[in-house]
Amino acid sequence: MDRRLLRLGPVRRYAIVLAGSGLLAAILVVAQAVSLAAVLVAAVDGRLDRTALLVCLTAVVLRGAHTAVAGAVAGRAAAGVKAHLRAELLANATGRGPGWLAGKRAGELATLAGRGIDGLDGYLTGYFPQVFLAAFVPVACLGWLALTDFTSAVIVAVTLPLIPVFGALVGWQTGARTKRQWHLLQRLGGHFLDTVQGLPTLRSFGRERSQVRRVHAMADAYRVATMRTLRLAFLSALVLELVATVSVALVAVPVGLRLLDGRLTLGAALVVLLLAPEAYLPLRTLGTRFHASQEGLAAAAEVFAVLQEPAPVTTESRLPALDSLVLDRVTVIYDDVVALRDASLTVAAGDRVALVGPSGGGKSTILALALGFVTPSSGRVLVGGAGGVDLASLDLAAWRARLAWMPQRPHLFAGSVLDNVRLGAPSASLDAVVAAARAADADEFVRALPAGYDTDLAEHGLSSGQVQRLAMARAWLRRDAGLLLLDEPTARLDPASEAAVVASAARLATGRTALLVAHRPALLSIATRVVEVSSGVLLERTPPATVPA
Repeated sequence: MDRRLLRLGPVRRYAIVLAGSGLLAAILVVAQAVSLAAVLVAAVDGRLDRTALLVCLTAVVLRGAHTAVAGAVAGRAAAGVKAHLRAELLANATGRGPGWLAGKRAGELATLAGRGIDGLDGYLTGYFPQVFLAAFVPVACLGWLALTDFTSAVIVAVTLPLIPVFGALVGWQTGARTKRQWHLLQRLGGHFLDTVQGLPTLRSFGRERSQVRRVHAMADAYRVATMRTLRLAFLSALVLELVATVSVALVAVPVGLRLLDGRLTLGAALVVLLLAPEAYLPLRTLGTRFHASQEGLAAAAEVFAVLQEPAPVTTESRLPALDSLVLDRVTVIYDDVVALRDASLTVAAGDRVALVGPSGGGKSTILALALGFVTPSSGRVLVGGAGGVDLASLDLAAWRARLAWMPQRPHLFAGSVLDNVRLGAPSASLDAVVAAARAADADEFVRALPAGYDTDLAEHGLSSGQVQRLAMARAWLRRDAGLLLLDEPTARLDPASEAAVVASAARLATGRTALLVAHRPALLSIATRVVEVSSGVLLERTPPATVPA
């Protein structure tokens, strides 16, 4: 059982409900056995014990209703816990930004958030409720047996621990195999998603068949691991059934002999014979359901490993004025690769700084630092004037709300053009969106789409130039943003589209502070300063006109 899972608020509330449910189930089990024994004894004497019969029927009905209600509660609780974990995982992943996500396999994270968390159903609806039944019902049965026949109670008390002991012995092996099975599934999901995303490239190089063979091999490895785990689970179920059967026999045989000798009354013997199987049943079921819960627990461990990675800590609630953005001797290292080395840069209010240099030199890393997507390995990113505030101490969500960002490869989500443009300003009106699209030179082609601004982009593709102009419209919609970040917005564009984007960017940057990543000469006309970034080192070049693109 993962203690980190038990610390979740929804799980703690669910545990309180299950504790009450387990206590009620224990009372009903004892009441049913005792009343049924009384009914049978009365029947042997040729009479009908109406009170005992009524209690027995009531207990049976209540046990059925309890089982139905417990199943419904378990389903709702499981859905709530899974939704909570997915929300935490999503908030954690989005809060860390692309810099953190770049080090993860998107397919593995998708598998973890989907099939992985769904695997908790077996734990939350099967194993976890059974833990409480296994805690209350055997104790209640054992207590009543001690009052009825102490000898039988001793036999049950001695043999009862055999079930969890044998279950644990087999469970250790099952847990290890289930973890391996889950990791194989995670690798399969990640590789399959990567293969689908890269299918055009694979086809262009004629390598799609080799990837099909590799996916097939990974799927076969997962199948073999699953079958091995199931074989062990079935073996465990057989062992537990055998132990429980032998234990009940050890109770039943002496009871029968003492009943024949007259040392035990029929009523007491019936109570023992009815309660003994009930005492073993919850533990036997617990061992069986343990195996169904292991995949979900393995996935939950992965989720908590992600959630427990160090996260940025907000210590400053008020955002400073955007007088300047300062990189103070910043070093950034990705997996032992130095992206920036002791870099210092001051972007004063109103500056429009163009970052130039070879690909991989560290230009996009500077933008990622400004966005808070990357945390410096050493040094600081300061916001404000002299003695500014460390960006790492700010509320990054509030900070990003003051930025307008246009990435090199903008992503358009499935949905309407309207929703995509107002991605960063969900409450913007249609008129504001249209005005932003006009400023980005996008209004004309949007109106030519089948449904205009209501066109679903999942059903209608756009060219690279059109995508870039919609991304520019997003930036225009955030007119209150004090810092403009443009990461090579003219990449992969034809001359006409490039001219439209540059003209729009020039108007947008007027009167603003801006950081521009530029590989092509057209964007340099916007800049007031040019800084060359090469191998993680910054060198200012002036005047801009003399800098080669």
